[in-house]
Amino acid sequence: MKAITIDINSFIPVNAAKERLFELRKRRGKIDIPFLVITLILLAFGLVMLFSASYAYAFYNKGNSFYYIERQLLFAVMGVAAMLAVSQVNYKILQKYSLLLYAGAVALLIVALFMRDERGFARWIYIGNFSFQPSEIAKFAIIVLFAHFAATNASKMKTFQYGVLPFAMCLGLVVVLIIAEKHLSGTIIIGALGIAMMWFGGTRLRYFGMLVAAGAAAVLIILIVPSFMEYATNRVTMWMDPYADAKGEGYQTIQALIAIGSGGLWGTGLGNSRQKYLYIPAPQNDFIFAVVCEELGFIGASFVLILFALLIWRGFVIAMNCPDRFGSLLAAGCVTHIGMQVLLNIAVVTNTIPNTGISLPLFSYGGSALMMTLGELGVVLSVSKKSNLNKI
Repeated sequence: MKAITIDINSFIPVNAAKERLFELRKRRGKIDIPFLVITLILLAFGLVMLFSASYAYAFYNKGNSFYYIERQLLFAVMGVAAMLAVSQVNYKILQKYSLLLYAGAVALLIVALFMRDERGFARWIYIGNFSFQPSEIAKFAIIVLFAHFAATNASKMKTFQYGVLPFAMCLGLVVVLIIAEKHLSGTIIIGALGIAMMWFGGTRLRYFGMLVAAGAAAVLIILIVPSFMEYATNRVTMWMDPYADAKGEGYQTIQALIAIGSGGLWGTGLGNSRQKYLYIPAPQNDFIFAVVCEELGFIGASFVLILFALLIWRGFVIAMNCPDRFGSLLAAGCVTHIGMQVLLNIAVVTNTIPNTGISLPLFSYGGSALMMTLGELGVVLSVSKKSNLNKI
């Protein structure tokens, strides 16, 4: 019988290929599990509270108690799938197409101006039964573009030419278009988000005084326009004294405050809110946190805020541990956006600031907003794969 010999050297190319594959996987890293888990917990919590807050309103107005939760669940599933898909894509591709993304957002804002509703607002684009707010895309576009500017001109951010001018021009155009839509909350968030990105990018402190002055001038111009003057005055009046029009403009705020006060320390129990039974108008939207306070009390509401705080903290940990400047700024911008919306929504519901119609991320009803939020969180997860956290 002929002896069988095995040449060990013949396996070297195979072993080398395996080692190369292992090295590539190691270099690519893994998504940040704590950030993902906190996101999914908040999403699940938000869906439960959405159903609790909406079923009475949905039954009365739609004849189906599951109307809102069915649609939100569908968008949640698609959003999670999109988030996980985005997390596997190299975030640097966004830098390559940042200007195109910004141009597309501006184009959509212009299209929205031709779709005004009966109140004169132009915040939505309608395509058949589907609708979305182009301002949500514009927020993300500003984050990406400003991260690109700050990363590309890192050594020149202290100058006016590179640290202020391109940011102010791009932000100004978007703000003007959103003001024309009569979208007060969108204007506030995009303006604050743009300034925050400039701060993260390294713009000199002294230049922020100029931006504040420009913002004050814009507010004065807005107030000169009669329609905006009336709109803004009503919001401020209802903030100062909602009982001045208790059955009209101040009604929603009053009912929300009653719900918050009724919750006490421990709440009335999940599903046991009374204010959601046609007292709080559209409780599934911007004022869903009032139902959270009523049903879960101070303890439950604090738990929700702690979860959001953990999400934002973990997002900044990811940003600070990313060796790539663009990725770091991108992650910081996305979690700052989430944090701003949470802070402003709670402030509105508690009547700390005038009612500006800001939704609570992952809780308020709205398919396009939920998809965009989960998409941004997917970008943060993508950045986490390059973060030095993978080496800890």
